[in-house]
Amino acid sequence: MNGNRARHVSEAEWGGAEWTNLSGPKLARPARHFKRARRPSARTAEGAKDRRPTITMSSSMSASSDLSKSVRDKYMCLPQGDKVQVTYIWIDGTGEGLRCKTRTLDSEPKGIKDVPEWNFDGSSTYQAEGSNSDMYLIPVCLFRDPFTLDPNKLVLCEVLKYNRKSAETNLRSSCCQVMEQAGHSHPWFGMEQEYSLLGIDKHPFGWPKNGYPGPQGPYYCGVGADKVYGRDIVECHYKACLYAGVKIAGTNAEVMPSQWEFQVGPCEGIAMGDHLWMARFLLHRVCEDFGVVATLDPKPMTGNWNGAGCHTNFSTEAMRNQGGLQHIEEAIEKLGKRHSYHIRMYDPKGGADNSRRLTGSHETSSIHEFSAGVANRSASIRIPRQVGQDGCGYFEDRRPAANCDPYAVTEAITRTCVLNETEPLPVPSGEVP
Repeated sequence: MNGNRARHVSEAEWGGAEWTNLSGPKLARPARHFKRARRPSARTAEGAKDRRPTITMSSSMSASSDLSKSVRDKYMCLPQGDKVQVTYIWIDGTGEGLRCKTRTLDSEPKGIKDVPEWNFDGSSTYQAEGSNSDMYLIPVCLFRDPFTLDPNKLVLCEVLKYNRKSAETNLRSSCCQVMEQAGHSHPWFGMEQEYSLLGIDKHPFGWPKNGYPGPQGPYYCGVGADKVYGRDIVECHYKACLYAGVKIAGTNAEVMPSQWEFQVGPCEGIAMGDHLWMARFLLHRVCEDFGVVATLDPKPMTGNWNGAGCHTNFSTEAMRNQGGLQHIEEAIEKLGKRHSYHIRMYDPKGGADNSRRLTGSHETSSIHEFSAGVANRSASIRIPRQVGQDGCGYFEDRRPAANCDPYAVTEAITRTCVLNETEPLPVPSGEVP
């Protein structure tokens, strides 16, 4: 009786065992000893034969990331005829967040003038009251869409209020005016955007759940599974930027584990802000696909960990030409006289966010003091060593926070260094003097 008794076989045993059919040859599977199967549980109506492997999603990953991408791809490959999807992107009322929505156009826009104005509900983006909530979207810069592919487009927009005046967080408008005034100097910018990857539980991606990784040292530009976390995200973002037409210049792992940087530029004038904001949008969208969060918080982790900045490289035509070092030194002297003004312009909270980062430690200067030096990463302004040797080039302002508005930063630098403004602006209540 025992020799003929049927026994239940788990799926794992079926997948890994060598089976012999009494009436045929062996199936080509590796030999394996069977474990005695448990009897069907009374709590399970169908017994052990209905036990299936369970896929459990990590609590630190978003629910959307667990959706089947292969199912999605089946629809994304469908033809769309002559119609074109255009995704409108704008900065919301926080001055940091990005919003987007998509519409259909009858044909592919060949330039920004082919993209019509649109509108949105500003009461849902911290930009208007519900009783008067319509806001205008004014297309200003067109990019290819790396998510839905050609001929579809992404368009960066300015936001206007009901009276056609710029919304409070639309800093592009005033920046554009300044860049037009300074156009004769051909101001070039390059911005180094640092960011940190988090799970949706706000814990740094890849960090131990109940502890910390080893101290800083092996992570900057690191290689290896124990030194870098999230490289897939970084490389996908890089390719998305290249496809879109963003002027991305490079990327690298940063000093704190799970912290990364990408560089955008060189860009002349208003293009710097346009391309950095679009690169940020692409970063958030790529992270959305992977189920993680990219934060631009200037100091996401307290303690002995580096913060996140947006170091800004700047030059004029005179600085780039022979003898330009003198013009660089003159610009630095001007910056030193308006230190408090620049600090207020370098994060969306008037310096309050940056005060957590600019402590004089972790490769930063003190928020309360202005300093400059050759190859000095603990100074407010760094002159690259090569620039000192060549006698021309550019300088790096290391004060802007990771969550800065690039329009505000580039406008402030241009006002001080090119337009020679000297009057300090009044300090709004609650901001760092």
